[in-house]
Amino acid sequence: MPCAQSMPLRTTRRRALLLALLTTLANAALPLQAQPAADALPYSAAVAARFPPPAQQDAGPVLAAAAKGFTSNADLAAQLAAVVASAPPGSRISRLVAGQSQGGLPLQALHFSRGAGRPLVLLIGQQHGDEPAGAEALLVLARQLATGPLAPLLDQIDVTLLPRVNPDGAEWQRRLSQDGTDINRDHLLLRTPEARAVAALVQRQRPLVVVDLHEHTVVGRYLGKFNAVQRNDLLLQYAMVANLPARFGPASEALFRQPILAALAAQGLTSEWYYTNPIGREDKRLVMGGVQPDTNRNVMGLRHAVSLLLETRGVGLGPLHLARRMHSHLVAVRTVLQQAASQAATLQALQAGADAEVQELACHGRVVVEAAATATRRTVLMLDPDSGADKPVEVDWLSALQLRVLTERARPCGYWLDASQPGVDAVLARLQALGLHLQRLPAAELLQTETWVETARVETARPDVRGVVADADRSMLRLVVDLQPEPLQAAAGSWYLPLDQPLANLAVAALEPDSQSSFVANRLIPRLADVRRVMLRPTQLP
Repeated sequence: MPCAQSMPLRTTRRRALLLALLTTLANAALPLQAQPAADALPYSAAVAARFPPPAQQDAGPVLAAAAKGFTSNADLAAQLAAVVASAPPGSRISRLVAGQSQGGLPLQALHFSRGAGRPLVLLIGQQHGDEPAGAEALLVLARQLATGPLAPLLDQIDVTLLPRVNPDGAEWQRRLSQDGTDINRDHLLLRTPEARAVAALVQRQRPLVVVDLHEHTVVGRYLGKFNAVQRNDLLLQYAMVANLPARFGPASEALFRQPILAALAAQGLTSEWYYTNPIGREDKRLVMGGVQPDTNRNVMGLRHAVSLLLETRGVGLGPLHLARRMHSHLVAVRTVLQQAASQAATLQALQAGADAEVQELACHGRVVVEAAATATRRTVLMLDPDSGADKPVEVDWLSALQLRVLTERARPCGYWLDASQPGVDAVLARLQALGLHLQRLPAAELLQTETWVETARVETARPDVRGVVADADRSMLRLVVDLQPEPLQAAAGSWYLPLDQPLANLAVAALEPDSQSSFVANRLIPRLADVRRVMLRPTQLP
């Protein structure tokens, strides 16, 4: 029987899903090119006039005058097949199935290549099913890469497009996966088949750049809290997470964010750092994207890819301004591809340097277990909902550009995992899917370890910058722990995860139990005693 505290949250979710479904059904009856009547707009005609269609529209079937609704899953498959069929001699365009959704639908992708060994850019869209512009833009981009103006870039880079990570959500125009999980908060825990499919694709291809296409809320809480409407065509952020190698922030800024901002401005499109606002009615802070190692943006950063989040204004608009929303994505993504092609050698050196740097850190220095954004003040431009004029709003702003360390401790040499723990095979599979290498102890050995000693706990929903993570009604454990040195007679066949490997910081995120994203906090590992920090390398292992 569910606890009494969980009932209001579940009821609220059901009501929200019902409202989203009713809104979707209403929007589906509108031709995408049609302009709604003034009284049907989510804001005034003066606001709508601020977002005219682009002067040079990127043609796509979804924008055809006769089109109704967004591209269906069947039509998406047909369009990808047509792109493959159009491949000119010398180009290799492969159609991939990255995995299956919870509802059994294929996660379809295209891989563009003209030869082995080229740097790879991975483009993914529609992790949230009610954010269609990213998938629609990537379908246009696929044709431009195959036979259009972007085809010459394939002489320098490979590109993989996964236009729709959440086909179940897209079918129903709902944000979440079929079981009510936010896929974009599942890239460390890997509970959903959709997140596991993305992880497997990344494991095989090891991209240098990953771009995640989303849409952000336009009216909603902004109108209620600030009497304002969102102004910017595109919000942008790169990986900002504890233990990210320091060189990634400056590289992301100089090589990608600044060129994207310039390209958008040249097209008359407005931009800003990505931000959202908490669900609480009285909480008027604006918050940059989260700093937890659970989103695609941050996990891909810890995998040592330049990782970019692009969010166009779209949630709550239905088909309104779709051409402009798609155009904003396309301007940004084309810039990313051009920069990746021209800076391929720099990006390869960046990834290789980060791999070596993290590998050398094992057994040395400190590691951050939990960090938070920094509170400051900022003026953000929004729009007056009646006049459409710019409206400066001064707000409390939580900045992810500078992280506050909440918990840190000595970096271990690795982690020991009990081979007899319940569900150990699933834990090992998740760690390996993250790109981590594990070793089995060939014989029993006395290890110098540290244990975590629990001093307090509370059961709670997993928080994020919006409020709480949609996690299929699961809860997590918020643990308070002390460290205690304790030798361990490790059994032969037990597992050792060394930190002298390139992606070791993902192991820290997964296995330090007092992080809200950890495997222990989220009950993938049932007991603190099933994992230990190893402070000296095992002698029997190479």
